[in-house]
Amino acid sequence: MTEPRAGTAFTVTDTGFELDGRPVRLLSGALHYFRVHEEQWAHRLGMLRAMGLNCVETYVPWNLHEPFPGRYRDPEALGRFLDAVRAAGMWAVVRPGPYICAEWENGGLPHWLTGAVGKRLRTRDAAYLEPVRCWFARLLPQVVQRQVDRGGPVLMVQVENEYGSYGSDQEYLRELAALLRDIGVTVPLFTSDGPEDHMLTGGSLPGVLATVNFGSDAGEAFRTLRRHQPTGPLMCMEFWCGWFAHWGDGTTRRDAGDAAAQLRAVLENGASVNVYMAHGGTSFGGWAGANRTGDLHDGAFQPTITSYDYDAPIDEKGGPTEKFWRFREVLADYAATPPPALPAAPPVLASPTTAELGSWLPLDEVTDALGGPERTFGHAPTFEELDVDRGLVRYRTSVPGPRPPLPLTLPGARDAVRMLVDGVVTDVGAAVPGPADVEVWVESLGRVNYGPLLGEPKGLTGGILHERQYLHGVTARGLRLDSFDDTEAVTGLPFRAPERGEPGLYRGTLDVQVPGDASLELPGWGRGYAWINGFCLGRYWSAGPQTSLYVPGHVLRAGANDLWVLETERTEGTDAHLT
Repeated sequence: MTEPRAGTAFTVTDTGFELDGRPVRLLSGALHYFRVHEEQWAHRLGMLRAMGLNCVETYVPWNLHEPFPGRYRDPEALGRFLDAVRAAGMWAVVRPGPYICAEWENGGLPHWLTGAVGKRLRTRDAAYLEPVRCWFARLLPQVVQRQVDRGGPVLMVQVENEYGSYGSDQEYLRELAALLRDIGVTVPLFTSDGPEDHMLTGGSLPGVLATVNFGSDAGEAFRTLRRHQPTGPLMCMEFWCGWFAHWGDGTTRRDAGDAAAQLRAVLENGASVNVYMAHGGTSFGGWAGANRTGDLHDGAFQPTITSYDYDAPIDEKGGPTEKFWRFREVLADYAATPPPALPAAPPVLASPTTAELGSWLPLDEVTDALGGPERTFGHAPTFEELDVDRGLVRYRTSVPGPRPPLPLTLPGARDAVRMLVDGVVTDVGAAVPGPADVEVWVESLGRVNYGPLLGEPKGLTGGILHERQYLHGVTARGLRLDSFDDTEAVTGLPFRAPERGEPGLYRGTLDVQVPGDASLELPGWGRGYAWINGFCLGRYWSAGPQTSLYVPGHVLRAGANDLWVLETERTEGTDAHLT
């Protein structure tokens, strides 16, 4: 494709896409800027080009950028990424949500919003739409400034995301589309949904290009789309070439030959395509979401692992896989020019190193030092009521007495629970006599990102019951993961020699000769989070299948590197290995 320039017109016609009046096919790949270290954007975009793609697609996670109402965290990151896309000579498709799914915490929606509006989310309700308007007013100008008709790379912008899998509020979709236009989006808008009649009925919008998402059977998918959209470009907005994994399950692998054949089938239908994912990356910072089992996605809870490798053609560390080479062969037959050579691979860690985690602070003291205010409630509060997005909450209450042993239960507790009675770890549901002091730790393992339980609350959502009787006077304090962003506060904690096996914050030093991409292994550790030099690598868990955490080389420095491990369960480990 030609380099972006001012005045370029990208249009949707009855027969396809056109760029300045010339037919064009989009060969796009999904790459989430928020799952790739910024210093590695250029390399990953170079890998997409080398695979034969001319376009990149990205979501935008609202909750990452607005952790509190009206308080923003790096809201210009998308603009910088789009500048990197332009520098790479590629086009861009932007999917700003407000809901994104993406196997991301809460589907990208802020906890402070879903906790307040409940089932009114993703509807025309003003309590939901007004925060959306404020967020889009802050976010979208950087997209508007980088549209193709202004010399930027942005070709299209999505309205909502897979809305037909969730709702059917056409007025909501119309209001979102109007909002995008009012803010200044002039490039074509589109929707994307599964190739099902009810999904396309609920999620598409008259006058807006509809696209479909699938991993196989392109002909059938496009025939379904044509029943709803008789003319216009055909596009698979998410060609699922792999899949994600949940903690405690095995990894999913798709045969490279089969994926390549299905990709060719998409293109043989004359369609454009967006490979999902071209490069998955990593859910750093504990931002991985969760799912529910069952056909209706309302069954058992399934938290998603930290790695978002996705069995993509470009793996988590940015390297080409067999699928990369097979896709490159297919795409070469449909691209305007041959794919360029691969960019130089990032440096890797040359010398493995080990850190003994010989300093420690118990979880109680970490929470008291870094957590939010401790408050007392008549009923156990949820994470949302305590303004905790990712992290843990400590609850304390008492069983009155004297009374005989009765079952102590936590109905509706989400997700990981550790209960102590009079200081002793006790199974939930055990018979407990009164009087007794009760302490309950609850850790969120990620909010649901897809289905009818999107936005469900975390924590002790059903209170604390002794037999059938609620316990009241519950004291609670939350420990948000972003409290560890204050590196001075963390390093200033009064660490001491560890009581091995106990939950808490462990600290050690990794001595690195020459920095490079690496993996952090934590043998014997239970579940928790790891940071290197204040950068949160994400959650680890002995449940597998993930056994190490990816460490971008730019996180490391030559010499001493500060390692923190927040163990929330129980550990038999004493050290960590960087390989």
